[in-house]
Amino acid sequence: MGFYPCKVLLILTVYWLYLTEDAVIRRIELKISTWTFLPEGNSAAYGRYFSLHVFKSSFSLAENGEGIHVLHYERGQKYETHPDYFVDKFNQENGGNRMATVLMYLSNVRKGGETVFPYAEAANTQPKDETYSECARNGFAVKPKKGDALLFFSYHINATVNPRSVHRSCPVIEGEKWAATRWIRLRSLENSRSNIIQQ
Repeated sequence: MGFYPCKVLLILTVYWLYLTEDAVIRRIELKISTWTFLPEGNSAAYGRYFSLHVFKSSFSLAENGEGIHVLHYERGQKYETHPDYFVDKFNQENGGNRMATVLMYLSNVRKGGETVFPYAEAANTQPKDETYSECARNGFAVKPKKGDALLFFSYHINATVNPRSVHRSCPVIEGEKWAATRWIRLRSLENSRSNIIQQ
């Protein structure tokens, strides 16, 4: 297992996990597979849950999932409002768009650090008390709690982009925030990696 840190927009530190076999990651992958109904290995079972014509007959976390990214936010660090889907041609041709995100909270945050969906349908109906940060007041907010996971889709069932899936991470006010993401693509990344290497 290796951790390779880098700064993203100077607002948080991201670690990419490069793993071959690891028992903890294996359990996480199994939970994600069970929770999202996405098969771990090669399987056409996904078609029973979603009837998107853009999928080929084989769809799995192993082929379509990006590696787990570990995110670390220190006091004052945040991530501005952004989509997880791509608008550039390169990513759309190589693995396709990110159709789903699993965001796992690895730590509690004393104050701040909420994940906010500013355009969610329930954005302005969620009751919020004084424990929410000012940043979390505009949109549907999820507080980071160690052991919790958040699943959201960047695509509608009819294979169109869901612009309401854009989100942000509010600044950490007290403490620090650790999280991990697992993005699932529309097409196989394995085939895309082979094509990129051949080019």
